[in-house]
Amino acid sequence: MENGKENPSDIRLAVLIDADNVSHTNIRGMMEEIARYGNATIKRIYGDWTRPNLGGWKHLLLNYAITPVQQFGYTTGKNATDSAMIIDAMDILYSEKADGFCLVSSDSDFTRLATRLREAGKTVYGIGEQKTPNAFIAACDRFIYMEILDESSHEEPESSTPEVAATEQKPAKQPAQAKKKKTIKKISSDVIKLISSTISDVEDENGWAYLGEVGSLLLKKQPSFDSRNYGFEKLTPMIKAIGLYEIDVREGAHSSSKHIYIRIMNKKS
Repeated sequence: MENGKENPSDIRLAVLIDADNVSHTNIRGMMEEIARYGNATIKRIYGDWTRPNLGGWKHLLLNYAITPVQQFGYTTGKNATDSAMIIDAMDILYSEKADGFCLVSSDSDFTRLATRLREAGKTVYGIGEQKTPNAFIAACDRFIYMEILDESSHEEPESSTPEVAATEQKPAKQPAQAKKKKTIKKISSDVIKLISSTISDVEDENGWAYLGEVGSLLLKKQPSFDSRNYGFEKLTPMIKAIGLYEIDVREGAHSSSKHIYIRIMNKKS
């Protein structure tokens, strides 16, 4: 489930961050994640920088070369940041300076923007908290939960494969981690049904499906699908842990790379 056939360094991404909806403590994991999908050639963050609650961002902006955009809150109860981000996104779209967009927010107000950018042929990545409304998630090509980025960028990798039903958080290694909630979800019957139906959609006459195709189709069906949500760094160990699928590792026809195929157990040829 990687970013497709193009080299990520050749894909220009415009990263637009809603400072009102994202904590500065997430910046490292967020930028590392974005680098997997492309080169962040445009990086802007929007908010009212006269407000003290955004103070934590200020010492980080230079380190990550993010341009702050001042947007005053003219009316109480209204988020002026949304309008500024939307206007800039459309300007960038028409300037043809980006191949894709990364919208960092948990606000459903960006749903129409994500839809419009995709209509224009741009890839849209969303990053936000698990509280993000499904409408915004569904409007993106891929949506990544901020909580799993927090954990992956601050915690050491686990020494053993997590269990399918793992829901408990391991002890924090640093005091700052104590306040963070564990976000590993249980692999429910609905998730298993989604994976099985997706395998069936792309399987060959013997029931085997190329894992790369399965992963791509899973994202199209459910943009927020990510094995890390369930405690697995990759899809393959997640498939193994479920225990309902056969796995076949095959040699590449013209290279030394290996290709993984999966099949629903007891699937008749």
